[in-house]
Amino acid sequence: MNQNLLAFAGGTLNRLSENRNDDAVADALADRHAKFIVFTGAKPLIRLSDGEAHCWHSRSEFLGLDHNRAILLGVDETGAPWLAVPSLIVAEHLDEQLPDAVKAIDLRSIVAQGLISGPELGNLAYGAALNAWHNSNPFCSKCGSASHMASGGSKRICGQCKAEHFPRTDPVAIMMVTWQDQCLLGRSPNFPPGMYSCLAGFIEAGETIEDAVRRETFEESGIKLGAVSYIGSQPWPMPHSLMIGCHGQALTNAIHFDAAELEACRWFGKDEVREMFDGTHPDGLKAPLKGAIAGYLMAKWVAE
Repeated sequence: MNQNLLAFAGGTLNRLSENRNDDAVADALADRHAKFIVFTGAKPLIRLSDGEAHCWHSRSEFLGLDHNRAILLGVDETGAPWLAVPSLIVAEHLDEQLPDAVKAIDLRSIVAQGLISGPELGNLAYGAALNAWHNSNPFCSKCGSASHMASGGSKRICGQCKAEHFPRTDPVAIMMVTWQDQCLLGRSPNFPPGMYSCLAGFIEAGETIEDAVRRETFEESGIKLGAVSYIGSQPWPMPHSLMIGCHGQALTNAIHFDAAELEACRWFGKDEVREMFDGTHPDGLKAPLKGAIAGYLMAKWVAE
């Protein structure tokens, strides 16, 4: 699978997973070559200049960083540390306090507009996922006491019971389901107008990837699957999912979709999917966001 075709894949930082201590963030902050991915809420602050966009800021370019909540992501090929850091500037005052060339842009828009790509986008995904996890886990899940970052932000420790908590990744199965020369696509009410995509759902506790693919497909469409095979994966930091792309071979073709989950679900031929990618579908139907694994799975099937 070509990772270069997937948004958020291919981050190149050395995470220093086995070489961290509680001074790791302080040491990184003191490094004059440090690079900062800065967040206001879930939105990163993006530098836009001379037709280019970047997610990182140097110390001289940006102030207002909350050093107490800085997370060490790792070091790049030059040895420069990268940190994810919340901004101290409140959202209501961003426009008046940010330089004109810096904008708060949500991750989906960054991908849709093609502002950042390649390894830098992968590094941004890593920072966004860790930032989201720390923001949503300020307390210990065992005793309810306040927890704090440790080992450079790679874990949290409870101040009371000393329990250790580690960043989570939510696995999601996403599947290209086929029947003879057709593929199964659905439409969520939350999708942009006209967009159809592969079916998907979270993998539950005690469940294999294959079982999750079969269960989710049947629950959402009423289609039973036989053989299931793995194709590839994509980090999806909204907030911290891992999309696991699979192919499922349908055993039945009569659709009875779950109207509580889907607005529509039907079979598509290859010519129709090509029209969705080309923007020439007679009903105005569209393919998923470029860079999303759903689009990759659909394009791979069309090309086979």
